[in-house]
Amino acid sequence: MFPHHREREQPIFSTRAHVFQIDPTTKRNWIPASKHAVTVSFFYDANRNVYRIISVGGTKAIINCTVTPSMTFTKTSQKFGQWADSRANTVYGLGFATEQQLHQFSEKFKEVKDAARLAREKSQDKELANTALTIAAPQFSQDLSDELQSPPVMCVNGPEDKLFRSQSADITLSSEKERIKKMLSEGSICELNLEAELFTLQDSNTKLVAALHEANANVEQWKKQLAAYQGETERLREQVADLEAHVGQGPSDLLKDELTQSLEELEALLKAKDEEIHILQSKKADYHEMEHDRDEAIRRLRELEMRNSELERRIQNTEQNLSNSLEDRDRMDSEIQRAIEILDIKIFDLNDLRQSMVKLIDK
Repeated sequence: MFPHHREREQPIFSTRAHVFQIDPTTKRNWIPASKHAVTVSFFYDANRNVYRIISVGGTKAIINCTVTPSMTFTKTSQKFGQWADSRANTVYGLGFATEQQLHQFSEKFKEVKDAARLAREKSQDKELANTALTIAAPQFSQDLSDELQSPPVMCVNGPEDKLFRSQSADITLSSEKERIKKMLSEGSICELNLEAELFTLQDSNTKLVAALHEANANVEQWKKQLAAYQGETERLREQVADLEAHVGQGPSDLLKDELTQSLEELEALLKAKDEEIHILQSKKADYHEMEHDRDEAIRRLRELEMRNSELERRIQNTEQNLSNSLEDRDRMDSEIQRAIEILDIKIFDLNDLRQSMVKLIDK
């Protein structure tokens, strides 16, 4: 059964995502269908020309959805999408690790939906029934063939008896078809589990091979480093031998002198660190007082900033009032200038009038 299933249905795209199903009661909340991210794959059945979305968690199928042209995959966020399956009367949701994975799944969903729309006319229920009879019930097919090739039943009681025999044969054939379809659906779950497990094992095998190659490369690098360290060790040994040949003291005396010198240096460093600790402890009280002064200075600075803000606001108001006053003064100056011009005209007119009256009096 498994090899035939491999020939019949092949994975065309796979990704990993967290699977959710809509709550059948509220139709609003999401119920996790898997505890962790699982493999979600598109499968193509070449014999039936059918596309399916399948995901298996453990020993059960989480998603077993046949893609139809009426389905639509909707992106509800940057990393989450959903689609409705009317046959299963549910809504599936997928949560991805990256936005790119969501985009790839959405594009593949569109391609598969278009392919399913083109293949819808070619997929016939009769082909499904014949395939099911060929796979799961060869003996029943042989019996049915023998029955079809047997001589026709003679009509004894007229047309009524022939009609009764035909209806009985149709009922028996329908019941056998239903039983065979049920057997195929039960066996299909096992095949899906095996297919998903094989696909997961292939993925794991690929990762293990890559890790093995990387480990081999690391081993080669470690071997080179070890050879370099060994060469460095040999060089140091040669230097030690040269020193022992030129210096009258033995290696133990040299080592003792070096250790003594290192110990003296460490003691001097420890003494210096102790002095620093005492100095820091003496300055601890001053540090607390400095912190208090700093807090007080910060508080005063904030008060000064508030006063500065208030003064700036007052200055702005004063500048605004001054600007308004200057505008009023300019306006009054312009009005006074206009009044002076009018008075000059009136005075000129009065002067003309006076001269005219003087002329009249003289006459």
